[in-house]
Amino acid sequence: MSVAAVQSFYSRWARLYDLLATAPGVTAWRRRTVAALDLGPGDTVVEMGCGTGANLPHLRDAVGPEGTVLGFDLAPGAVAHARQRIAREGWDNAHVALADATNPPVSGSVDAVLATFVVGMFEDPAAVVADWADLADGRVALLNFQRSDAVLAQPLNLAFEAFVWLSSPGRSLTAESPAAALDRRVSAARAALTERAAERRYETFGGGYLGLLSGHVGT
Repeated sequence: MSVAAVQSFYSRWARLYDLLATAPGVTAWRRRTVAALDLGPGDTVVEMGCGTGANLPHLRDAVGPEGTVLGFDLAPGAVAHARQRIAREGWDNAHVALADATNPPVSGSVDAVLATFVVGMFEDPAAVVADWADLADGRVALLNFQRSDAVLAQPLNLAFEAFVWLSSPGRSLTAESPAAALDRRVSAARAALTERAAERRYETFGGGYLGLLSGHVGT
Protein backbone atom coordinates (compact mmCIF):
# COMPACT_ATOMS: atom_id res chain seq x y z
CA MET A 1 0.00 0.00 0.00
CA SER A 2 1.23 3.47 -0.84
CA VAL A 3 2.28 6.11 1.67
CA ALA A 4 -0.32 8.47 0.20
CA ALA A 5 -3.10 5.89 0.71
CA VAL A 6 -2.09 5.35 4.36
CA GLN A 7 -1.89 9.07 5.06
CA SER A 8 -5.24 9.80 3.44
CA PHE A 9 -7.10 6.86 5.02
CA TYR A 10 -5.95 7.34 8.60
CA SER A 11 -6.23 11.12 8.46
CA ARG A 12 -9.80 10.89 7.15
CA TRP A 13 -10.88 8.42 9.81
CA ALA A 14 -8.74 9.72 12.69
CA ARG A 15 -11.67 10.90 14.82
CA LEU A 16 -13.58 7.62 14.52
CA TYR A 17 -10.39 5.60 15.01
CA ASP A 18 -9.66 7.52 18.21
CA LEU A 19 -13.10 6.71 19.62
CA LEU A 20 -12.61 3.01 18.89
CA ALA A 21 -8.99 3.00 20.06
CA THR A 22 -9.91 4.39 23.48
CA ALA A 23 -13.01 2.25 24.14
CA PRO A 24 -12.91 0.53 27.57
CA GLY A 25 -12.14 -2.98 26.30
CA VAL A 26 -9.51 -1.74 23.87
CA THR A 27 -7.92 0.36 26.61
CA ALA A 28 -7.43 -2.81 28.66
CA TRP A 29 -5.59 -4.39 25.70
CA ARG A 30 -3.34 -1.36 25.47
CA ARG A 31 -2.49 -1.41 29.18
CA ARG A 32 -1.63 -5.09 28.91
CA THR A 33 0.62 -4.42 25.93
CA VAL A 34 2.47 -1.56 27.63
CA ALA A 35 2.98 -3.78 30.70
CA ALA A 36 4.80 -6.29 28.46
CA LEU A 37 7.53 -3.67 27.87
CA ASP A 38 8.59 -3.80 31.54
CA LEU A 39 9.18 -0.05 31.55
CA GLY A 40 10.41 1.82 34.59
CA PRO A 41 10.58 5.44 35.73
CA GLY A 42 12.98 7.48 33.61
CA ASP A 43 12.93 5.14 30.60
CA THR A 44 12.65 6.29 27.01
CA VAL A 45 10.11 4.46 24.84
CA VAL A 46 9.32 4.89 21.16
CA GLU A 47 5.97 3.99 19.65
CA MET A 48 6.04 3.21 15.94
CA GLY A 49 2.77 4.09 14.28
CA CYS A 50 1.36 5.93 17.30
CA GLY A 51 -1.86 6.91 15.53
CA THR A 52 -4.03 9.27 17.56
CA GLY A 53 -2.02 8.65 20.71
CA ALA A 54 -4.25 6.07 22.39
CA ASN A 55 -1.21 4.39 23.97
CA LEU A 56 0.41 7.61 25.18
CA PRO A 57 -1.33 7.77 28.60
CA HIS A 58 -0.27 4.22 29.44
CA LEU A 59 3.29 4.72 28.21
CA ARG A 60 3.65 7.92 30.17
CA ASP A 61 2.28 6.28 33.32
CA ALA A 62 4.92 3.57 32.91
CA VAL A 63 7.93 5.88 32.47
CA GLY A 64 6.74 8.60 34.83
CA PRO A 65 7.27 12.35 34.48
CA GLU A 66 11.04 11.83 34.37
CA GLY A 67 10.85 9.46 31.37
CA THR A 68 10.34 10.22 27.69
CA VAL A 69 7.67 9.01 25.26
CA LEU A 70 8.20 9.45 21.52
CA GLY A 71 5.62 8.61 18.88
CA PHE A 72 5.84 8.54 15.08
CA ASP A 73 3.08 8.23 12.51
CA LEU A 74 2.61 8.87 8.80
CA ALA A 75 -0.94 10.27 8.95
CA PRO A 76 -1.13 14.04 9.59
CA GLY A 77 -4.68 13.80 10.93
CA ALA A 78 -3.73 11.12 13.45
CA VAL A 79 -0.65 13.05 14.59
CA ALA A 80 -2.81 16.15 15.09
CA HIS A 81 -5.10 14.18 17.42
CA ALA A 82 -2.10 12.85 19.35
CA ARG A 83 -0.71 16.36 19.77
CA GLN A 84 -4.08 17.58 21.02
CA ARG A 85 -4.07 14.80 23.62
CA ILE A 86 -0.59 15.77 24.79
CA ALA A 87 -1.51 19.46 25.01
CA ARG A 88 -4.77 18.69 26.83
CA GLU A 89 -2.95 16.60 29.44
CA GLY A 90 -0.05 19.06 29.76
CA TRP A 91 2.63 16.42 29.22
CA ASP A 92 6.03 17.96 28.57
CA ASN A 93 7.82 14.62 28.19
CA ALA A 94 5.61 13.13 25.43
CA HIS A 95 6.28 14.09 21.82
CA VAL A 96 4.86 12.94 18.50
CA ALA A 97 6.09 13.64 14.99
CA LEU A 98 5.00 13.05 11.43
CA ALA A 99 7.50 10.39 10.40
CA ASP A 100 7.84 6.98 8.78
CA ALA A 101 8.15 4.10 11.25
CA THR A 102 10.32 2.26 8.72
CA ASN A 103 12.90 5.04 9.08
CA PRO A 104 12.32 6.66 12.47
CA PRO A 105 14.23 9.87 13.25
CA VAL A 106 15.93 8.50 16.35
CA SER A 107 19.65 8.50 17.06
CA GLY A 108 21.16 6.35 19.77
CA SER A 109 19.40 3.60 21.66
CA VAL A 110 16.09 3.67 23.54
CA ASP A 111 14.77 1.48 26.34
CA ALA A 112 11.80 0.02 24.48
CA VAL A 113 9.89 0.02 21.20
CA LEU A 114 6.16 -0.50 20.86
CA ALA A 115 4.09 -1.17 17.73
CA THR A 116 0.36 -1.86 17.90
CA PHE A 117 -1.60 -2.86 14.80
CA VAL A 118 1.06 -1.52 12.43
CA VAL A 119 3.46 -4.23 11.17
CA GLY A 120 0.79 -5.61 8.86
CA MET A 121 1.13 -2.49 6.71
CA PHE A 122 4.79 -2.97 5.77
CA GLU A 123 5.94 -4.61 2.56
CA ASP A 124 8.99 -6.01 4.39
CA PRO A 125 7.98 -6.20 8.06
CA ALA A 126 10.88 -8.49 8.99
CA ALA A 127 13.44 -5.89 7.94
CA VAL A 128 11.55 -3.13 9.76
CA VAL A 129 11.35 -5.09 13.02
CA ALA A 130 15.04 -5.98 12.74
CA ASP A 131 15.82 -2.25 12.51
CA TRP A 132 13.69 -1.60 15.59
CA ALA A 133 15.60 -4.30 17.43
CA ASP A 134 18.84 -2.49 16.54
CA LEU A 135 17.38 0.69 18.03
CA ALA A 136 16.20 -0.78 21.31
CA ASP A 137 18.21 -1.79 24.34
CA GLY A 138 15.34 -3.35 26.20
CA ARG A 139 12.00 -4.82 25.18
CA VAL A 140 10.14 -4.67 21.88
CA ALA A 141 6.42 -5.45 21.84
CA LEU A 142 4.18 -6.16 18.85
CA LEU A 143 0.39 -6.26 19.24
CA ASN A 144 -1.63 -7.39 16.22
CA PHE A 145 -4.99 -8.65 15.12
CA GLN A 146 -5.14 -12.19 13.80
CA ARG A 147 -7.59 -14.94 12.96
CA SER A 148 -8.67 -16.88 16.04
CA ASP A 149 -7.86 -20.58 16.39
CA ALA A 150 -10.62 -21.04 18.96
CA VAL A 151 -13.18 -23.59 17.74
CA LEU A 152 -16.16 -21.45 18.74
CA ALA A 153 -14.67 -18.45 16.95
CA GLN A 154 -14.50 -20.04 13.51
CA PRO A 155 -17.81 -18.56 12.29
CA LEU A 156 -16.54 -15.12 13.30
CA ASN A 157 -13.40 -15.40 11.18
CA LEU A 158 -15.39 -14.40 8.10
CA ALA A 159 -16.47 -11.25 9.93
CA PHE A 160 -12.85 -10.69 10.92
CA GLU A 161 -11.77 -10.90 7.28
CA ALA A 162 -14.43 -8.33 6.36
CA PHE A 163 -13.18 -6.05 9.15
CA VAL A 164 -9.60 -6.29 7.88
CA TRP A 165 -10.73 -5.50 4.34
CA LEU A 166 -12.74 -2.44 5.43
CA SER A 167 -9.88 -1.13 7.57
CA SER A 168 -7.19 -1.55 4.90
CA PRO A 169 -5.97 1.60 3.14
CA GLY A 170 -5.97 1.38 -0.64
CA ARG A 171 -7.85 -1.90 -0.59
CA SER A 172 -8.55 -3.60 -3.89
CA LEU A 173 -9.59 -6.97 -5.25
CA THR A 174 -6.35 -8.90 -5.66
CA ALA A 175 -5.25 -12.51 -5.59
CA GLU A 176 -4.23 -12.13 -1.93
CA SER A 177 -6.93 -10.94 0.43
CA PRO A 178 -6.13 -8.21 2.98
CA ALA A 179 -6.58 -10.77 5.77
CA ALA A 180 -4.12 -13.17 4.14
CA ALA A 181 -1.63 -10.32 3.61
CA LEU A 182 -2.04 -9.32 7.26
CA ASP A 183 -1.38 -12.89 8.41
CA ARG A 184 1.73 -13.15 6.24
CA ARG A 185 3.20 -9.84 7.33
CA VAL A 186 2.46 -10.31 11.02
CA SER A 187 4.05 -13.76 10.89
CA ALA A 188 7.17 -12.30 9.26
CA ALA A 189 7.40 -9.55 11.88
CA ARG A 190 7.02 -12.02 14.73
CA ALA A 191 9.65 -14.31 13.22
CA ALA A 192 12.10 -11.41 13.03
CA LEU A 193 11.54 -10.47 16.67
CA THR A 194 11.71 -14.10 17.77
CA GLU A 195 15.08 -14.45 16.06
CA ARG A 196 16.53 -11.37 17.71
CA ALA A 197 14.97 -11.39 21.16
CA ALA A 198 15.52 -13.25 24.42
CA GLU A 199 13.07 -13.60 27.29
CA ARG A 200 10.25 -13.79 24.78
CA ARG A 201 6.62 -13.81 25.85
CA TYR A 202 3.63 -14.54 23.63
CA GLU A 203 0.01 -14.32 24.68
CA THR A 204 -3.38 -14.13 23.04
CA PHE A 205 -6.53 -12.42 24.24
CA GLY A 206 -9.70 -10.90 22.84
CA GLY A 207 -11.04 -14.35 22.04
CA GLY A 208 -7.80 -15.21 20.27
CA TYR A 209 -8.12 -12.31 17.82
CA LEU A 210 -5.20 -10.46 19.38
CA GLY A 211 -1.64 -11.71 19.64
CA LEU A 212 1.05 -9.98 21.70
CA LEU A 213 4.69 -10.89 21.24
CA SER A 214 7.41 -9.19 23.27
CA GLY A 215 11.06 -9.86 23.87
CA HIS A 216 14.27 -8.36 25.17
CA VAL A 217 16.83 -7.17 22.62
CA GLY A 218 20.18 -5.46 23.01
CA THR A 219 22.59 -5.97 25.87
